[in-house]
Amino acid sequence: CHRIMHHQQGSEGFPRLVREYKIERPLKYGVNPHQAPAYIASTDGNLPFQVLNGIPGYINLLDALNAWQLVQELKQATGLAAAASFKHVSPAGVGVAVPLSSDLQDIYDVGDLSLTPVALAYLRARQADPMCSFGDFAAVSDVVDEQTAMFLKREVSDGIIAPGYDPKALEILKAKKGGAYIILQADHDYKPPQIEIREIYGVAFAQGRNNVELTKAHFNPDKIVTANGKDIPDSAVRDLLIASICIKYTQSNSVAYAIDGQAIGIGAGQQSRVDCVKLAGSKVEKWFLRQHPKVRALPFKPEVKRQDRVNVRIAYIEGDMTEQEEHAFLANLTHKPDPLTTEEKKDFIKTLRGVSLSSDAFFPFRDNVDQCSKRGVQYIAQPGGSVQDPQVIAAANEYNMMMAFTGVRLFHH
Repeated sequence: CHRIMHHQQGSEGFPRLVREYKIERPLKYGVNPHQAPAYIASTDGNLPFQVLNGIPGYINLLDALNAWQLVQELKQATGLAAAASFKHVSPAGVGVAVPLSSDLQDIYDVGDLSLTPVALAYLRARQADPMCSFGDFAAVSDVVDEQTAMFLKREVSDGIIAPGYDPKALEILKAKKGGAYIILQADHDYKPPQIEIREIYGVAFAQGRNNVELTKAHFNPDKIVTANGKDIPDSAVRDLLIASICIKYTQSNSVAYAIDGQAIGIGAGQQSRVDCVKLAGSKVEKWFLRQHPKVRALPFKPEVKRQDRVNVRIAYIEGDMTEQEEHAFLANLTHKPDPLTTEEKKDFIKTLRGVSLSSDAFFPFRDNVDQCSKRGVQYIAQPGGSVQDPQVIAAANEYNMMMAFTGVRLFHH
């Protein structure tokens, strides 16, 4: 446990913070194999999860704890089953239980599997950026059912955290990865300490938890600073919540694009905000171009596996293959397809509309809005507070966007 002992004064009159930890579980190593010993400890003798299967590692648990908080908050904010796909302590995808169009069912390789709300949420999270989600740690807000377990069974994934598991789902998941798949059951009633502490190079940093609750009120008419209306459509409010809660748990600087109940492009950990917008925007383009008729018509050989199909589609969309890469690319196809030209890609991307974007801090220049406009963005959420706010607002007005100043910065480090 921890306590602040006001009766013990330091040399400068500050109270002493004393926190005791109970080692709960040894880990094989820390972030890297040479970083041993490693373990996790609790502050009060209780962990926020139980290990039902597998042996979680240091990064697995960092992913799990961040992802679990994200899906809990997203379920509370939207009322929908929520899921996240995490890699290296940032989300690769986030989604909620919004029905899929027939086109997306085909592109996401649903096949003959049925779609429950939890399965829908995970499918949207996993398929936002399937290359980045390869080897992910998954989180879902609701009890994992058999249908969700069947989707997880076919994916390359390290583990999952959820509030519970149906018996058949648990049986399916325990058999995954030769019995080594990590299954964590989250304690939905766990209350974390309100002060967080970490050590870096012998220095302890303490801060209050980021307890801000993002709600629809952050996008109310009084928050809209642009001149193109004051009422954001309900579907866009939902997508702004998805994007905003997503970036709350993404390494900063970060932005996220969302549409139709899922994040479709997440830019994480960039020093330049416009680089975040461009990075996430490139992911949006690949997500949308997977729906291009030429991509959907690629002539795959029948024996090509699902993940290989994902890689081939992305390689075809990107188009900048070396001779060796093209040789490997063509080995998956019955014949060489016509290229997807730059003009064809540009024309197709121009048809994307209704995208929402959230930024974890203010836009320092209008170039962020200019870049957003290339990827169908119509709704933006950001804290505001830049000296360039008037120019940024003017840019959003030029593109007929609606922009909310939430007043809430969402840095995450």
